[in-house]
Amino acid sequence: MSSHQPPLRHDGRHAAALRPFAIEWDPMGFAISSLIVRTGRTAVLCSVSHEQGVPRWRQGEGKGWLSAEYRLLPGSTPERQNRELLKLSGRTQEIQRLIGRSLRACLDMEALGENTLLIDCDVIQADAGTRTASITGAWIALQHACNQLLTNGVITRQPVRQQVAAVSVGLVQGTPLLDLDYSEDSRADVDLNVVMDGEGRLLELQGTAEGAPFSRSALNGLLDLAEPGLTELMQHQRSALTQR
Repeated sequence: MSSHQPPLRHDGRHAAALRPFAIEWDPMGFAISSLIVRTGRTAVLCSVSHEQGVPRWRQGEGKGWLSAEYRLLPGSTPERQNRELLKLSGRTQEIQRLIGRSLRACLDMEALGENTLLIDCDVIQADAGTRTASITGAWIALQHACNQLLTNGVITRQPVRQQVAAVSVGLVQGTPLLDLDYSEDSRADVDLNVVMDGEGRLLELQGTAEGAPFSRSALNGLLDLAEPGLTELMQHQRSALTQR
């Protein structure tokens, strides 16, 4: 390796490399669509359930709805997570709202009709990037669920208008890195989650300076790093759907 090349990360990846990505289909027999998405050591169970009708405030509009729930399962982290039942933590509420917003942005609610899709993202193992893996995996499950609804005659046209994927980027000791694992995320100077659609348009940015402020040029550099990673994740999404 020449002296000007950046060193490899602890897991052997280059700075602009994703963690290994994999999908396991149909872990749940009763959901209309379910899968386990793996990004490195992070694993999330994503499922889609269908209910006829919509929330009361949406009734009579001829439009559908999508909502999302997110949880860390008790054994998903080194120290057992307590189950969140009646009172959700602020972090959990923030993440499930992010998942819901990201997926609703890709849907034609009129094409969905007065049907509700319920997305559940349950983290089996957390090694950072659980919210981004949830969005990326849930979109695959959502597309498959809508294909099933079309096949079964529940809806008459495809409501999914765009792909959606998400990835994390960050600055660790001044080095921009794609798809951080926990050992990197826990010491990042800047942590940024990027959600993008299939046309390269941004749906959401969540960025934080963990220490000193960061510059506009550093933000642009992180977005430039995220975009090809998101394009690669979308290729993985399409490949997973061909397995169905």
